[in-house]
Amino acid sequence: MTLLVVGGGGYIGSHMLKKLHAHGHETLTLDNLSTGFRDAVRYGDFIQGDLADRDGLKRLFRETRISGVFHFASSIQVGESIRKPGEYYRNNVVNTLNLLDAMLEFDVDKIIFSSTAAVYGNPVHVPIDEDHPILPISPYGKSKAMVESMLEDYHRAYGLRSVCLRYFNAAGADPEGELGERHDPETHLIPIVLQAASGRRESITVYGRDYATADGTCIRDYVHIDDLCAAHLLAWHHLHSGGAPEVFNLGSGQGCSVKEVIDAARRVTGKSFAVLEGVRREGDPDVLVAAPGKACAQLGWKPQRTDINHIIADAWGWEKSRYPQG
Repeated sequence: MTLLVVGGGGYIGSHMLKKLHAHGHETLTLDNLSTGFRDAVRYGDFIQGDLADRDGLKRLFRETRISGVFHFASSIQVGESIRKPGEYYRNNVVNTLNLLDAMLEFDVDKIIFSSTAAVYGNPVHVPIDEDHPILPISPYGKSKAMVESMLEDYHRAYGLRSVCLRYFNAAGADPEGELGERHDPETHLIPIVLQAASGRRESITVYGRDYATADGTCIRDYVHIDDLCAAHLLAWHHLHSGGAPEVFNLGSGQGCSVKEVIDAARRVTGKSFAVLEGVRREGDPDVLVAAPGKACAQLGWKPQRTDINHIIADAWGWEKSRYPQG
């Protein structure tokens, strides 16, 4: 039996493939390579295809005995979703519906869904637990919340079981240096800072220093990619052993400010780089930190790489391996 990894050419999907193969699972990746990379699929079989292709999906499920699905094939940029909401609802919602219908037709009843803390919107309380109100403020967050609702309905009507994993800030890289983060364009803070450290960027910009935090910059919860993948594996074991549908937050449970990330990057890399001052971006909350206790208690998840210096060190190893600085 094979696990289908949709979006396995992307940042999280490619790391997940490595984790699954390290634990003896056979995998098949489906990716249209619109944002992913063929050379990131280092484990298992690969098919270039699209969730919009309903006939292609049926052919895949007909020809391969799929035991479950890991779904990473979402569009993920908040700002872009505001400019192009149609693309986000089409890819994240409609195409996921195509996938769920193909699963039902071929009696595949287990899916791990890559969700997001963006479903919470501006936090009512911090740290954020799974009982926090679902109040997304962007088409991206709304599209993920819609899929979570779809999964609830598909369980009630058809018995399909899911685990929705709400990520906070996925960060870092494969500790062995095989894989890392390479979005194009890059929008995440840590790789942007490290691109400045390696000389690929002239500077970085801090968007606001007037937040209600100790140093005035906003605070986020960074969770190492390897810990994130470990949680997915535990979620699969939960479903495979007959567990009920669940939703879990994935975060370290501790916050790190933008200034602290920049300071840690300078410390880890030994490099200096220019930091520019920008104005606040609309919709950026002061603090976003997870309460990850439910995943720890129910899945037995124990994040191992929670120190921001370790997260940055692994990401820096990846940056240096691909783009040696002058």
